[in-house]
Amino acid sequence: MMLLLALLLQLLQLSPRAAAFDPDQEDFLSDEEQRARNYLDYVDAEFARRSTAAVRAAWDYASNITDENLARKLEVSAENARYQKQQWQETIKYHWQSFRDADLRRQFKKYAVLGTAALSEEKHDKLEKLISEMESIYSKAKICDYKNSSKCDLSLEPELVEVLRTSRDPGELQHVWLEWRRVSGEKCRASYEHYVALSNEAASLNNFTDNAEYWLTDYEANDFPEQVDRLWKQLEPLYKQLHAYVRRKLREAYGDEVVSARGPIPAHLLGNMWSQTWNNILDITTPYPQVEAVDVTSQMVKQGYKPLKMFQLAEEFFVSLNLSAMPESFWQDSILEKPTDRDIVCHASAWDFYDGKDFRIKQCTQINMQHLFTAHHEMGHVQYFLQYRDQPTVYKEGANPGFHEAVGDVMSLSVSTPRHMRELGLLDADAVDDRAAAVNYLYLQGLQKIAFLPSALLMDVWRWDVFKGRTASDRYNCDWWKLREKYQGIEPPTDRTEDDFDPGAKYHIIASVPYIRYFVSYVIQFQFHRSLCQVAGQFDPDNPEKMPLHECDIYQSKEAGNLLGKMLQMGSSRPWTDAMQVVTGQREMDASGLLQYFSPLLEWLQQENNRTGEYIGWEPTTKVCVSSREELERLRGVETATEG
Repeated sequence: MMLLLALLLQLLQLSPRAAAFDPDQEDFLSDEEQRARNYLDYVDAEFARRSTAAVRAAWDYASNITDENLARKLEVSAENARYQKQQWQETIKYHWQSFRDADLRRQFKKYAVLGTAALSEEKHDKLEKLISEMESIYSKAKICDYKNSSKCDLSLEPELVEVLRTSRDPGELQHVWLEWRRVSGEKCRASYEHYVALSNEAASLNNFTDNAEYWLTDYEANDFPEQVDRLWKQLEPLYKQLHAYVRRKLREAYGDEVVSARGPIPAHLLGNMWSQTWNNILDITTPYPQVEAVDVTSQMVKQGYKPLKMFQLAEEFFVSLNLSAMPESFWQDSILEKPTDRDIVCHASAWDFYDGKDFRIKQCTQINMQHLFTAHHEMGHVQYFLQYRDQPTVYKEGANPGFHEAVGDVMSLSVSTPRHMRELGLLDADAVDDRAAAVNYLYLQGLQKIAFLPSALLMDVWRWDVFKGRTASDRYNCDWWKLREKYQGIEPPTDRTEDDFDPGAKYHIIASVPYIRYFVSYVIQFQFHRSLCQVAGQFDPDNPEKMPLHECDIYQSKEAGNLLGKMLQMGSSRPWTDAMQVVTGQREMDASGLLQYFSPLLEWLQQENNRTGEYIGWEPTTKVCVSSREELERLRGVETATEG
């Protein structure tokens, strides 16, 4: 996940002051454009300097959660907000809407929004503090062990992640699932209500109807939610086939009393705290268990892998494409392992310090295949930083937020192939290449890619509804579970209430990080992959059976790297449709690449689900969500009396 600063401003409609200008004199316009260029030179340098200071303060806090570091982070943020508001008054004096230079107009358009600095100083500081406090609650949260109630020092990473990965005891899984939400999300609920109000107020002061509209401006399309919905409708049949198969395998593992044949899947059984990736249940769901699966975690451990080596392999992959190596300071200043002497925000993230030199990753790396992919993902962000570092500060971001998330994942699509795992010496050279092995491989990819799609979508659908007032604060949790059932087909392990706040058990929710970027990235990465594979000579669209897309590994293809680099160097200097066209020749998001990649798996899933007579989809959950725990106890009392 890339850190996005409020200082890097988003797009805004024309301010009323600028709209009133209608110059009659050509000379006047030329003179003002020259003055505007000189002004932008100053603003660019000043915003770069201030962004560097803000990122440094944010890094210090995220890498060492102390009151002192929090105070410094908030102090720098408040100082920058004051400057931003002052500078905005100068920016809107220019009649940039009439400039003939498109690049000049684009930069001014980005600078013409004030962001959260539009709030009063007191409210701005309050908003920043709310987010930081929720992050602190999340990062410091610990629960007690299921089998030893006196041991109460289990953090999300690595302890709870490991329990969810390895335990097959539904009681233990339910304990971890419930307790994590009690010590994280539940404690953030009151703060989140204030956060929503202040975020909407800031958006309104910037001439947006609400914070949802403000978040979506980077996608430069008024119908973006509709575009996303159309993509999901393309992808939903594939997801439902995977869901039906996984539900059957979990029912076989846990019994009909735990997993129903036609209902949603209990969320705590999917191997992930948020049920968004399912690769940790590969061992009990794999299609062909007698065939070696491409999960090389055990080999990584056996060969003595360390976090440093995992990131060095990621760097070597990028270098093989004729892209940039990491600067020496990256290796000196990044945090690649969880420290033992302090609390940090463990959520993996990449950091651009906006000085063209300092780039870092912070990751509590574990020795497993998934974290090897995460290392490539985070280094993909840094590669993007490196490629666009010569752009003006306001353009130092992805073409849209989904682009930034997609770059590293494109690399992972190659790294995860059996071919590349053999290259790394993590898979036997004589491993069988047949249909069963291909299905196993694509199934593992599907547990990570296909399973993730509805989760990534609903997280922001929920927040859009919250910001727009369609979901009131007294419906936060129940509406959350309505969407989880609608899109994912999952249910909580127990009844829930509005005293709970399950959305807040996810980092991106309490940290105010938009999530639709991940849905976008999981679609467009397959568009990029297909085009790069063609350039690398490893995919033939006219003969996909001979050269399947899922077997492509672009490692060492300078042609693919050079093409990708052209897009990365653009940053956000052009609309994302232009950037998309550079690599793919297309100007819109298209799910056909993903569907083509997974077509052999879809065929197998359909055959398997037909063979076993699986119900495709899910009937309504039997779990309830009510206003309070008192109301839940009352309902349970009525049910008990009725049964008696």
